[in-house]
Amino acid sequence: MNTTSPGEQTDALAHALYRALRDGVAIDPLTGHHPALSIEDAYAIQQRLLALRIQDGEKIIGKKIGVTSRAVMDMLGVGQPDFGLLTDTMVYSTGDAIPMRTLIQPKAEGEIAFVLKHDLMGPGLTAADVLRATEGVMACFEIVDSRIKDWKIRIQDTVADNASCGVFVLGSSLVDVRSLDLVTCGMVLEKNGEVAVTGAGAATMNSPVNAVVWLANTLGRLGMGLKAGEIVLSGALGAMVPVKAGDNLRMSISGIGSCAVRFT
Repeated sequence: MNTTSPGEQTDALAHALYRALRDGVAIDPLTGHHPALSIEDAYAIQQRLLALRIQDGEKIIGKKIGVTSRAVMDMLGVGQPDFGLLTDTMVYSTGDAIPMRTLIQPKAEGEIAFVLKHDLMGPGLTAADVLRATEGVMACFEIVDSRIKDWKIRIQDTVADNASCGVFVLGSSLVDVRSLDLVTCGMVLEKNGEVAVTGAGAATMNSPVNAVVWLANTLGRLGMGLKAGEIVLSGALGAMVPVKAGDNLRMSISGIGSCAVRFT
């Protein structure tokens, strides 16, 4: 008979993910051992995991949105995106080198990052509210990384694992969102000098703005908000690209700018 309480299970699974992150060693899927784990349970694990990281001195600097394409939603069997939190230890600048020893099984995505100048507290927010609160947008790589072996994830696994966030890389240009069409803006991602992925803003819930609206309203229903100065990664504009030591990536988004990163 299992006498583990829900709180004890949350704490144990959060610590398992925390050790996987710190040791750089992936673990078995949480849902393999706990098939009844709900998405709500997974977010509780995520929050406990982030609390452990904050105890280490990390600071929350933003949020990320994942599972924004219909293809990924269908793969994971869900009808909505998920979210995770960004800390100050995750951020790199364009041109930086990322040591592979700090990651487990990384993949790169080209995204649009929103930088906020005003707080956003849902629910009930619209695209116009998000645009008014946005200082500007930037080209961005999200380097997703699962602490679950071989990326064998269900939605509960990725949510618990902070939405499979590894690190992220910001471009150098902050562009006024009012000058852009975020639906049709095109993205080209090159790996080692060859085009690997193309995409457009419409790939992210028909517009990256829609993704940020979803996030702000979802957080609001949970009593959480987006804060002025925070960075929001709005979701992939195209497919994920596996990376390894020695790879060089460059990504450009029309009207917004470019971002580059290398792995050592």
